[in-house]
Amino acid sequence: MAIEKSERILVLPGDKLDHTLIPSHPKKALRLGPGLRHIPPNELVPTVAGQLVTDHRKNSIWIEYNGGRYVPTVGDLVIGTVHHSATDYFYVQLSGYTSNAVLPQLAFEMATKKTRPNLSPGSLVYARVSLANRHMDPELECVSPTTGKAEGLGPLNEGMVFEVSLGMARRLLMRKSVEEGKVVVLEELGAAGLAFETAVGRNGKVWVNSEKTKVVLAVGRAVKETDEKNLSIEQQKKLVRRLIKELN
Repeated sequence: MAIEKSERILVLPGDKLDHTLIPSHPKKALRLGPGLRHIPPNELVPTVAGQLVTDHRKNSIWIEYNGGRYVPTVGDLVIGTVHHSATDYFYVQLSGYTSNAVLPQLAFEMATKKTRPNLSPGSLVYARVSLANRHMDPELECVSPTTGKAEGLGPLNEGMVFEVSLGMARRLLMRKSVEEGKVVVLEELGAAGLAFETAVGRNGKVWVNSEKTKVVLAVGRAVKETDEKNLSIEQQKKLVRRLIKELN
């Protein structure tokens, strides 16, 4: 069966996109991802240099880039570090390039003024960007606005955080798709018998936790090496075999 691949075209900030490059779907609304700004009524302008990627099946479009600066976008899953707290908010750092994001203390599952989490400076949280624009600090949430459930979001206890490129973060978040540059290293490690859990932030952070510290380090090493060396699927499998041999 033939697989439809996404189109990839190099663009620069401020480029005018030909309307033929923008996907359309009779039933699905266009999903605008990172690196693009909508200028009413119907113009899309890149805000970063990178590859323009379109997915016609999901009716989505975004810019793939590996630059070090993360720009918060509504809907992004991110890993942040609590910097400090105030009466109603936690102030969370997403990267060294952005100001603190705000996380309402009641934006957690079943949170009330009596049961809200007590996050000290340095605590890690897995959150979704709920508000982002040029004129305000980004706002985060650790609960689904539709179900009221955490759905995997919230404080990240123990474990370690590893830094990866923004492109690698997106690849990890989309690893079950048929995108070019597919990442299989985490699935391969799990299939080899390693027990661990992960969370991936679109801001270039990967959290890894396991009962065994050596497993945490091995998983982090595998992800970073896959990113830095841009390993193919076969190279990722070879890396996993080597790491498993070292652990045993």
